[in-house]
Amino acid sequence: MDIAGEKAIIKIFATSLQKNAKIVLEGFLEETIDLSPEQVYEKEIYVGVTSFSELSLKVYNEKNRELLSITSEKVDAPIIPEAAKPALSPEETPTCEQLYLTGLHLEQYRHATYNPTDYYLEALKRDASDVRNNNAMGLWLFRKGKFAESQKYFQTAIDTQLQRNPNPYDGEPRYNLGLALQYQGKDKEAYDAFYKSCWNAVMQDAGYFGCAQISCKQDNLDDALYEIDKSLVRNWHNHKARSLKTAILRKLGNSVVALALIEESLKIDLFNFGCRFEHYLISNSKTVLAEMIALMRGEIHNYEIVALDYIAAGMYDEAVLLLEIGADVCKTTPMTFYYMAWALGLNKKENKEALEKAASHNPEYCFPNRLEAILALEYAQKANPKDAKAPYYLGNLWYDKRQYSEAIACWEKSVTIDASFSTVHRNLALAYFNKLQQETKAVEYLEKAFSLDTTDARILMELDQLYKRLCRSHSERFQFLEEHIDLVVQRDDLYLEYATLNNQLGNYPKAIEWIDNRIFHPWEGGEGKVPAQFQIARVELAKQFLINKEYIQAVKLLEECLEYPHNLGEGKLDGAQENDFHYWLGIAYEGLNQIEKATHYWELAIEGSTEPAAAIFYNDQKPDKIYYQGLALLKLNREKEAKIRFDALIAFGEKHKDELIKLDYFAVSLPDLLIWEDNLTFRNKIHCHYMLGLGYYGLGEIVKAKLHLEQASKMDSNHQGVQVHLKQISS
Repeated sequence: MDIAGEKAIIKIFATSLQKNAKIVLEGFLEETIDLSPEQVYEKEIYVGVTSFSELSLKVYNEKNRELLSITSEKVDAPIIPEAAKPALSPEETPTCEQLYLTGLHLEQYRHATYNPTDYYLEALKRDASDVRNNNAMGLWLFRKGKFAESQKYFQTAIDTQLQRNPNPYDGEPRYNLGLALQYQGKDKEAYDAFYKSCWNAVMQDAGYFGCAQISCKQDNLDDALYEIDKSLVRNWHNHKARSLKTAILRKLGNSVVALALIEESLKIDLFNFGCRFEHYLISNSKTVLAEMIALMRGEIHNYEIVALDYIAAGMYDEAVLLLEIGADVCKTTPMTFYYMAWALGLNKKENKEALEKAASHNPEYCFPNRLEAILALEYAQKANPKDAKAPYYLGNLWYDKRQYSEAIACWEKSVTIDASFSTVHRNLALAYFNKLQQETKAVEYLEKAFSLDTTDARILMELDQLYKRLCRSHSERFQFLEEHIDLVVQRDDLYLEYATLNNQLGNYPKAIEWIDNRIFHPWEGGEGKVPAQFQIARVELAKQFLINKEYIQAVKLLEECLEYPHNLGEGKLDGAQENDFHYWLGIAYEGLNQIEKATHYWELAIEGSTEPAAAIFYNDQKPDKIYYQGLALLKLNREKEAKIRFDALIAFGEKHKDELIKLDYFAVSLPDLLIWEDNLTFRNKIHCHYMLGLGYYGLGEIVKAKLHLEQASKMDSNHQGVQVHLKQISS
């Protein structure tokens, strides 16, 4: 509904046929009509000077039930909600309740920098018996594959609950204990925990399902049928429970009821693969099997998931058969055969062939992440000690779960068995540098990785970034990339690093040519980097032209810095600071004796924020922009204002150079392509020395400027701003 002049415009779209619907615009219209999705109802009604806020439109069905009501609300000034607040540190959080809620929030939103366990453990430091924090800590450990460690936290939560009530209000800790025990193979204890959790109605769906799985493993099928029915009473649409019930009915010989349940289940969810496979097992119909295969889309993951459900219920033959069917029609992963070998082993059947297939399988794109994969891969290592890939895959999983010591141990075991696989060396390099702070070992492992596969452009990129992180000389890194130029051109990030090294070595025409001849594509952590090198090359070459009094050529290069060509792969940010380009354009036009134009560009160069800030993200203002404001002000004979700019840089540097820096709570990304973990406090110190150097340079205090710039250069020889201005001081 809208209003135009003295007419109200009504448009009604029905999503289904509404016969004899009544449309009422109070005081102006009452009409009965059939509404349908095929035709939009439209009408203009004369309402005179009636305001929109006084109009009320209602639509009723033929039984006079209101379907729609539109009444304009009076527009008041909106109340601005309070801004979101960052979480307090664990130590500052006042109560165990808030510690629990904060940890839960961090888990739910997968916070990038804050760790939920810091909050749970702080709460348990204050009250070791706290039920919810023990349960949360146990659940976090369980999800990370630390089943035995999680058990003690669940048990502590239960012990606290039992102090006042033998049948606690909340059965979740007891159910979670059952899961932890089940994954440790302690089925009897797990069954007891699952069963007791069902005292709490909320847990009956999951608790009875867990009981039914264990009863199936123990071949107590009558008990299993009773338990799965109890589970379905609480959650009638539990598709895993429906699949398990059909399997139980089949094994009990009750195929008629099983087929009826399958038919009913597929009406709810056509993609219930477990029920479809059960249908095939009962009917032995090739048509049923073909339909299931078609719906599973040639994705082996679908077969693996259903097979794991069978393994959990002790139905190992069914799991193996399903995986074999999947292996015949899908592109497999190593885990397909590890799961198959595990199921055969649990069933005490020959599994040598499956283990060998798993060990020799192409490892590309295999990233196991399920908790069952831990059990399967641990079994494989015992069953086939010569398999180097099982500990490699398990190491990947542990690293993903943030269990770094376990990951390193697995990868080292893999290398001991077979030292010829480059990726495991690469992974160890990451772990040794980022988690153990052992730089020398990291270099050794990554150099070994690249020597084993000199066709891997990613490892080359990571190795060069490691050399960069360790401040290897520009000439050494340049020569290294030159030797592998065929790999350099395969990746935007490597290609840009080569261009950057050309800039750092003063090969500006080569850098310009290199950048201009490629179409770049944006990548995470690469924002702003291509334009930066595009501009640095031009500005530095323009300075050489200025020295040689080739002002026209300098102007051309500097003007190119103001426009981003399409091939850079990103546009210029709104409000981008261009003080340095404008300053140097002013110098160029001064050289051409075009003072009016020079003044115009210096006036542009003094615009923008004058407040120094920590430059963490690529779009944060860089301190040299303020420095060039000051230089432009000097050119405009506004010495006092220029001094304010330089003093601000010095004051900020002095005030903040010893600060402890951490990422903002609301930060959603890291400031750079972070392969090798960095220290933001260390980066801040470099940044502050750079500010101090620029500030003193602007004031003409060359000795102090050089001191701070050299200090920054010692800390990071790759800081191009430092490098550029040290070069200026020395020239």
